[in-house]
Amino acid sequence: MRLTDVRVLDLTRLLPGPYATQLLADLGADVVKVEDTDTGDYARHMPPTVDGVGAVFDGVNRGKRSVALDLKSDAGREAFYALVEDADAVVESFRPGVVERLGVDSETLAEYNEDLVYVALTGYGQTGPLADRAGHDLNYVGRAGLLDMTRESEAEAPRVPGYQIGDLSGGLFTAFAVVSGLLSRSFGNGGSYVDVAMADVALTFGQAHAAEAFGAGRSEGENGPRPGETPLTGAYPWYDVYEASDGYVTLAALEPQFWAAFCEAVDREDLRSYHMTDDDAERAALREELADLFAERTREEWAELGPQTTVEPVLTPAEAVDDESVRERVVVDANGDRPRLGFPAVTDRPDPEESVPGHGEHTDTILHEAGYDDATIADLRDSGAIR
Repeated sequence: MRLTDVRVLDLTRLLPGPYATQLLADLGADVVKVEDTDTGDYARHMPPTVDGVGAVFDGVNRGKRSVALDLKSDAGREAFYALVEDADAVVESFRPGVVERLGVDSETLAEYNEDLVYVALTGYGQTGPLADRAGHDLNYVGRAGLLDMTRESEAEAPRVPGYQIGDLSGGLFTAFAVVSGLLSRSFGNGGSYVDVAMADVALTFGQAHAAEAFGAGRSEGENGPRPGETPLTGAYPWYDVYEASDGYVTLAALEPQFWAAFCEAVDREDLRSYHMTDDDAERAALREELADLFAERTREEWAELGPQTTVEPVLTPAEAVDDESVRERVVVDANGDRPRLGFPAVTDRPDPEESVPGHGEHTDTILHEAGYDDATIADLRDSGAIR
């Protein structure tokens, strides 16, 4: 899994797009972050900060190079076209219509590089009645049906998810689209254009509820899957969250063998026959028994119950990044001055570059690579076309 010879031009900012290109950079791609000449990616300045740099920016821009171009100027745009000629992929996250106004849309760039993989990441896509709407993560997961299922029942208000699911799943799918486009190109299919909508990706995370949402097994007048009433949202006592003596734990004994292992480990073989019961009264009684049982031990004690019991603690984010497992797998890089979340898989990828680029730090170097000489670069800087 090495993208060492791949160059990606990254026109994105904030979180979703930079997360996508960070995954590519972690695999060795040369990601060139194309920023404007004014403030650049304004995640650079968003609190909280780490040594004066926005923590979000610091987390998803490792190992990239930054070039600052004014794409609204003819000279800045021409410089970008020069970079496109030697690029493999472009990722952008502008609102629909912006890239056409700037002259950096896929059709225009294909004139400079017909084999370019071009991925556009937006909230609602380039087409359809929602294309022009502004939005953020909460809007996307709300429209995707995900937010509705974040509560125990309809008696509660939907809860804001603790992580940006729409943003990050959209970024993950964008990285997948880039790699897929590169693979397709290697088969002789040329360049490609992919339109990714974060709301669409979040919607597809509802596979477990899709059949019922489409109407399967639903009576007339029923409103599809409801929170707290589906197998994976609280209907099953053997798949739920329980309060321990010092916090919360999860029980996920869906398969009979895991339920049997749990019942044996807690010396409650009398509960074994209730697994997968459809009787509401039996489920309610079992839930009460489990609530009393889990309250007797700490999270750590429950975590030590046994590897086949499917019981795990509910950790805080700070506890999660301090967990021995993720540190051993380098999902968390605790070394150096700035501990960060790393690439979420163990692969033979190259050692990652951990530095974060300054705004326009590599402008001269990258333009030199594109064939610009010192005098031309100086003229461009004097004109304001580059930084």
